Amino acid sequence: MGELSTEIGRQIGVLLDRSGQIETVVVGDRKKIVIPALSHIRSAGGRLKGLRCVHTHLDGEDLTEDDLMDLLFLRFDVMGVIKVLPNGLPEKLYPVHLVPTPINGKNWHFLEPVVPSQQQANFLELISALEDEFSRSTFTKKGIAAKDRAILISVTTQPKSVAQESMDELVELVRSDEVEVLETIIQRRDKINPRLIIGKGKLAEVMLTALKCNANLLVFDQELNPSQVRSITDHTELRVIDRTQLILDIFARRALSREGKLQIEMAQLKYLLPRLGQRDDALSRLTGGIGGRGPGETKLEIDRRRINDRLSKLEKRLKQVSQERHHRRSRRRKKDLPVISLVGYTNAGKSTLLNSLTKSDIYAEDKLFATLDPTSRRLRFPEDVEVIVTDTVGFIRNLPEELIKAFKATLEELHEADLLVHVVDISNPRYSEQIRVVEQLLEELELNDITIMTVFNKIDKVEPQAVKDLLARCEAVALSAIDPTTFAPFLEKARKLVLKKWNGYQDVG
Repeated sequence: MGELSTEIGRQIGVLLDRSGQIETVVVGDRKKIVIPALSHIRSAGGRLKGLRCVHTHLDGEDLTEDDLMDLLFLRFDVMGVIKVLPNGLPEKLYPVHLVPTPINGKNWHFLEPVVPSQQQANFLELISALEDEFSRSTFTKKGIAAKDRAILISVTTQPKSVAQESMDELVELVRSDEVEVLETIIQRRDKINPRLIIGKGKLAEVMLTALKCNANLLVFDQELNPSQVRSITDHTELRVIDRTQLILDIFARRALSREGKLQIEMAQLKYLLPRLGQRDDALSRLTGGIGGRGPGETKLEIDRRRINDRLSKLEKRLKQVSQERHHRRSRRRKKDLPVISLVGYTNAGKSTLLNSLTKSDIYAEDKLFATLDPTSRRLRFPEDVEVIVTDTVGFIRNLPEELIKAFKATLEELHEADLLVHVVDISNPRYSEQIRVVEQLLEELELNDITIMTVFNKIDKVEPQAVKDLLARCEAVALSAIDPTTFAPFLEKARKLVLKKWNGYQDVG
């Protein structure tokens, strides 16, 4: 290698597998080599790549920062540099390998340089010991193999406190999708990196954390464009998704009705369309076989045409569903039944409240987006006043535009309501921000003209004095959705508001 490298005046590198066989030969220029994509080589989350990279340096330079970044990002077993003398003979081999715990702030350890022909250490024993140490260092536990294991990342120009609030919500979203949360990372930057979104140094830390934690998924709190997903995936060889794709995936898991499934599929396809050409294994959960990694432009164009055709069919079906809903609402109107719609932030307790009010058993769980499909039940107020109570999908900050559009048919239900009951979880420390998000979305959906009644839920988790102070400042009622004995103020006010709207009374006694 030294003689050939000297003769052509270029660095030469070889990638060797653990049996000593040459996997790839790379020829660079005098200053560097560029290692090609190695997607065909296995790369399990908590393991090294199974390859050594050895290449020549012609001008006596030490291992460069690029060499160390390649070692980290590509998870090489060892990165070695042979310093070549002017006569083409090797001076010494300078090896370096990754370590699970930083040494003097560095994530790698330099071995003693040796003459290539006089290496003594048993290489396979060294690598086996390193992999054992990586897997022991933290989360690789029996029983989680079937679950995705995620590192959550937020890169923001906002204040740290705002980013932390959003990250806390992202953690809940990820857990709602039955994904193991291994680590959360927040990086505040004055300017977002347009290619990688995250700084390259921080990305190197993420890679090492992924190696130690046996992570197989990166979840970003910010929406990523296709080129950013591709760049991060190429650097890390991990699956990469953003907040929007995560929410779409949760909806896909939870939708039960025919309408809900149609709406989710439409939102997913609209999200997928501009991302067809990217190298992103995470899309495999969404595409359902529609190719995301075609061999060429012809295949991509076929896929785009298929998706556009499918979207046209979905739009026709959803239009038909919307008409069916309109007929059902018309029949309901003929029966002279007022409608109360429960709205609010996700996991505020809307489904639990509906169950308690109507003695139903609608699915309700302490998870974000436990309810996707709208559900209606009858409720009889005192004095024989009967109403329809409808539960709706919860809102969330930065709700993907694709979802809002796809759920238009469902959200049309809200326009038919005589009263909107805004359910607020006051046990959540960020309830004020959640109220603002819901009010903003209601305004965007042009629902401001409908009477809105605010209900503070989960008072059983808050100090009674705090509830009294809050009610003194706000025009609202308070209750615990799991305790029907707290419902009296709510039922009385809801009945008055409904009858006022329904009968046109100015005041009902």
